[in-house]
Amino acid sequence: MTTVRVVVAGAVLDRGRLLAARRSAPPELAGRWELPGGKIEPGETGPQALVRELREELGIEAEPLERIAGEWPLKPGYVLRVWTARLLSGEPLPLEDHDEVRWLTPERVDEVDWLDQDRPAVAEAMRLLTEHVSHPS
Repeated sequence: MTTVRVVVAGAVLDRGRLLAARRSAPPELAGRWELPGGKIEPGETGPQALVRELREELGIEAEPLERIAGEWPLKPGYVLRVWTARLLSGEPLPLEDHDEVRWLTPERVDEVDWLDQDRPAVAEAMRLLTEHVSHPS
């Protein structure tokens, strides 16, 4: 039985905007945009890994909220799971694996070249964001 490694990503939302990060590595992904995150380490839950990865990669503190339904295959042996997350503190900076970060409003989300596996989660995050903005709890 092959073990599937889970890669977590955060649809980080703040003031009606979604955080996008542009990959600087590996070469085949460089220049394309993704929801930031990374691999779960042994003993971590998805939300714990996401908090750590966002801190390491972007220098922000975020609170994972809900997991977006579904998972998306990455390279063989890896799947992507995405959580929505709320920015708690910090200004995102491309500290590692990225060379640019950008906040995107729903009408601008298609301006960047998203990685293919991130597109369904980005679409769902935008749906949730728009829903939340029009029906705040």
